[in-house]
Amino acid sequence: MVMTSHSSMEGTESKTGVWLGEFTDPYYVFIDEGYEVTLASPAGGKPPVDPLSELTENITLANRRFQDDARAKQAFENTKPLHSVRASDYDTVFYPGGHGPLWDLAKDERSGQLILDFLQSGKPVALVCHGPAALIKAAALQPGFLKNKRISAFSNTEEKMSGRADHVPYKLEDRLKELGADIHNALLPFTAHVETDGLLITGQNPASAHRTAKEIAKLLNRKSLEDDMEADE
Repeated sequence: MVMTSHSSMEGTESKTGVWLGEFTDPYYVFIDEGYEVTLASPAGGKPPVDPLSELTENITLANRRFQDDARAKQAFENTKPLHSVRASDYDTVFYPGGHGPLWDLAKDERSGQLILDFLQSGKPVALVCHGPAALIKAAALQPGFLKNKRISAFSNTEEKMSGRADHVPYKLEDRLKELGADIHNALLPFTAHVETDGLLITGQNPASAHRTAKEIAKLLNRKSLEDDMEADE
């Protein structure tokens, strides 16, 4: 799982970072499926957490589970520096959101190449909410990468409703469309919506994080079953 290291909103004293539920919900999907999870971020160490994601109204069951999970908290406080991560060592990669990726992961060359490496190796890539900002750098490294890709991401409407539309460097939906992406989002803002285009899986908002991880687990389990069948032949 690759998380942002960026903590501040543009032109404001407000803080941002990882949206906690977009990390914890998928994390426990993977843990409960029996997978080992490695956490990484551009700067390494403890990623910043968006304070709004820790408010009572945004707390999820997975957040509460995380608070009592010493092993998970230790891993979160000691993420691997992204430059040390190689796609060949993992089965998949998942990008949680929070507004932070708009600044750092959207420009991070190692992250962009990592996404391309996973896909070119036939391994699924998942991103949720503002996590798909990481696709911007992948598209810069491979022009045309996003053309006609069917994806979902935090919508312009949701950005406006969140009250942060004037404090971001660009609206993610608009930027992805400019790069040729075919954006599909839920009719109702902040409701769960997931899109799958081959090995690329994207979720629209925090409510979509759990379902996005479930789609990844489904792909991994199917591949494991296929590998077992081939081994038996």
